[in-house]
Amino acid sequence: MRVRTTTAACAALVALGLLTGCNRESGGGTGSQKVGIDLPRSDSDFWNSYQRYIEQGVKAGEVSALPPTDSQNDVGKLVSDVTALTDLGAKAIVMAPQDTGAIASTLENLKRRKIPVISVDTRPDKGDVYMVVRADNKAYGEKACKYLGEQLKGKGEVAEFQGDLSSINGRDRSEAFKACMDKDFPGIKVYELATDWKGDIASAKLQSTLAGHPGLNGIYMQAGGVFLQPTLALLQQKGRLLPPGSAGHITIVSNDGIPEEFDAIKAGKIDATISQPADLYAKYALFYAKAALDGKTFKEGPTDHGSTIVKIPNGYEDQLPAPLVTKANVDDASLWANQLKKS
Repeated sequence: MRVRTTTAACAALVALGLLTGCNRESGGGTGSQKVGIDLPRSDSDFWNSYQRYIEQGVKAGEVSALPPTDSQNDVGKLVSDVTALTDLGAKAIVMAPQDTGAIASTLENLKRRKIPVISVDTRPDKGDVYMVVRADNKAYGEKACKYLGEQLKGKGEVAEFQGDLSSINGRDRSEAFKACMDKDFPGIKVYELATDWKGDIASAKLQSTLAGHPGLNGIYMQAGGVFLQPTLALLQQKGRLLPPGSAGHITIVSNDGIPEEFDAIKAGKIDATISQPADLYAKYALFYAKAALDGKTFKEGPTDHGSTIVKIPNGYEDQLPAPLVTKANVDDASLWANQLKKS
């Protein structure tokens, strides 16, 4: 029965174009224990960059891994992908669940099978994880709030593209942004626009907001990878894509830190972004996967790579640094997007 299950899982992955053959390694490494990696989506420049770093790490032999799956922002597909990966022999799983409330039963099943899980960028609401690798998403909301509040001198109207509120990242960024605005900048009116992390929804809602509030002078995009291009296209169409310092300029702060955002900052199309470390997400996802297979344990406190491990109800979280990027530091060679351009 086990052979049939594994064969069926492999056949399913081949049918989806995710495998070119069974029992085939996708990189170096001498360990016999394989890591299963699910990529969360391929419609975002940020996640495409993360995938590239994952592939580089596997090729370099940081772990021995099965060919990755792609759950395409679908929690049902994530569940089936994880099942297929474990049936193919994965002894640890790296995932990035976009719906953090719907993955609990899968995590409990993996716990029963003693398969450790590393969750990247998102923290599952329930279910044990070996380690969460993400930045402090509340800090994203706070940094965006403070930047906008200071640039607008505490007055104006801001559109906030909220991520999916079923995601811990969407909730953390939204709650922190609101708390900061309410406390520190009560003179700024915020229009909360739910987007489900979709650029077309954000663009449509921004168009309505601009029509009803032509004095809008700020935008907070919670994910530049999906929001940047449709936002710039709409503002260009409406004649509102004006350089900083000019009358009618809309101050824009984003989240992700992708090369396209850096180009937009240099061109005066957006003002700032918060660099979400795609390179470090991949690096430490693989690091903790290997550590889990080696039986290592961790505790709260500062790490040797500039982050802090904190205890969460269902495991531990390594909170990686995420700097604010403006025209003043957009050329900093240490930022991952600048390294990506050179590679």
